Amino acid sequence: MSGLRGGVDLGGTKIQAAILDEDHEVLGQARRPTPTSGGPQAVASEIVDTLLEAAEAAGVEPSSLAGVGVGSPGAVNSDTGVVEGARNLSEWEAAFPLGATLEAALDTKVALGNDVQVGIEAEFALGAGREASSLLGVFWGTGVGGGLVLDGKPWLGRGAAGEIGHMVVRRGGARCTCGRRGCMEAYAGRGSMEARARKLVERGERTDLFEIMEERGRTRLQSGIWARALKREDPMAVELIDRAIEALGAAIASAVNLLDVEAVVIGGGLGTRLGAPYVNRIAEAMTPHLFVAERPPAISLAALGDLGGAIGAALLTERS
Repeated sequence: MSGLRGGVDLGGTKIQAAILDEDHEVLGQARRPTPTSGGPQAVASEIVDTLLEAAEAAGVEPSSLAGVGVGSPGAVNSDTGVVEGARNLSEWEAAFPLGATLEAALDTKVALGNDVQVGIEAEFALGAGREASSLLGVFWGTGVGGGLVLDGKPWLGRGAAGEIGHMVVRRGGARCTCGRRGCMEAYAGRGSMEARARKLVERGERTDLFEIMEERGRTRLQSGIWARALKREDPMAVELIDRAIEALGAAIASAVNLLDVEAVVIGGGLGTRLGAPYVNRIAEAMTPHLFVAERPPAISLAALGDLGGAIGAALLTERS
C-alpha cells in the first residue's frame, strides 16, 4: 500500500477531491456538483465518482491508497462513520452510514470528520494558522461553519463545537434553516441569501443574480455568481452581502470575546471567492463588538483556497 491519501470535501454545492503524497502535495484533483436529489445514496455515489476522477489524474487506484478522508456537513460520528442531519444537503435528514458505503465502493479505509473542522485543522497545520496556537476558523459558504483549535489541539466539545453559524445575532430575527430564528447563518449563509433574493424578486425587486445564474448554466446562486453580481454593483447583491458581513462581524466578534483566540481564518466557498477585501470588511464589522478592540486577533483569508477542505480531510487518515 502506498503512502498516498485521498481527501474529499463534501459541500452544499460541490464535491472536491484530491490525492496527496506524503509531503501533502496535491497529485490529482477533481470537482463535481453536489447532487440536488436522490438523498445520501446519490451523494455517496458522486463522492465515489469524484474520488475516482482525482485518483485517475494522479495515476493511482483508490484501493492502493493508505486511506480516504471525508469532511462532511451535518452531525458526523467519526467512530461509526455515520452522518445525520446534513441540512445543507438535499434530502438528507436521517442517519446514513457514509463511511461504510464509501469503504465498500473504494476498497480502502475511510475516515470521516466535520467538513469545517477538518478544513480549519489543515489551515492550522499547513496554511494561514501555522503561527498561532489558538485559532477560530469560519467557513462562509452554503451555510456558515466554524472550527476551533485551542492550545494547539482541535476542540470538538461534545461533538458539536464550532457551530458559529447558529450563534444568535438578532433575537426573534430571520428564520434559519435549522428552524430557529436570528442565527447568523440566516443572514450570511449563501442558501439563506438565495432564499431572501428569491423573495425580494417575487415582491418585484430587480436583480441580475438570477440572469447570471442562467447565463452560467447553474441552478443555484453559487459563489462565482455573487462575485459577478457584485462586480456589476447589482443593488440586491450589494445589500445582501452587506447584511451578511454585518452578521458575520457580530458573531465572530462575540466568539472572540469568549475565547480570546490569537487568529481568525475566513474560508469557505464565498469567503475564498470574494477574497481579502471582504475579509477586511468582516474585520471592520467585528471592531464595534470586540471587548478588547485595541488587541484584535490576526484575521486572514484561508491560505489553502478551495482545496483546504480536501487537504484537511486527507489529514484525517494520518490519525488512524
